[in-house]
Amino acid sequence: MSATGLEVFDKTLQTTNSWLNEIGETVGPDKQNSYHALRAVLFALRDRLPPEESAHLASQLPTLVRGIYYDGYEPAGKPEKIRSESEFLEKVSEHLKSSDPIDPDRATRAVFKLLDTHISDGEMGDVKQSLPEELKGYFH
Repeated sequence: MSATGLEVFDKTLQTTNSWLNEIGETVGPDKQNSYHALRAVLFALRDRLPPEESAHLASQLPTLVRGIYYDGYEPAGKPEKIRSESEFLEKVSEHLKSSDPIDPDRATRAVFKLLDTHISDGEMGDVKQSLPEELKGYFH
């Protein structure tokens, strides 16, 4: 029996829960923390990518995660000029302020690993090309 009555919603809920569990392997089992880590890193990544590249990445995210990704997005002035690992982690940290303490480095590693696993190689290659050299080591 369908949980929501719509297969597309059931699938995105299932996939999103699976993604949160994967993130939890690195940041801890609390799903709320996994959600905050996913959201913070996606926001920082989204704002660092050119809008067209951001849209290409979003097209491969589960529907529910895509909604999180675009929450509050303002494409004007993008990409932001984040030129180093420390600037990126500071941006992630800013988005984590409302949650339990989560290490921005661990959150970034967990979400980048997740994306590297679930997003096509071609798209991840394009994403990596848009990032500072220091951040490319976060991907596996």
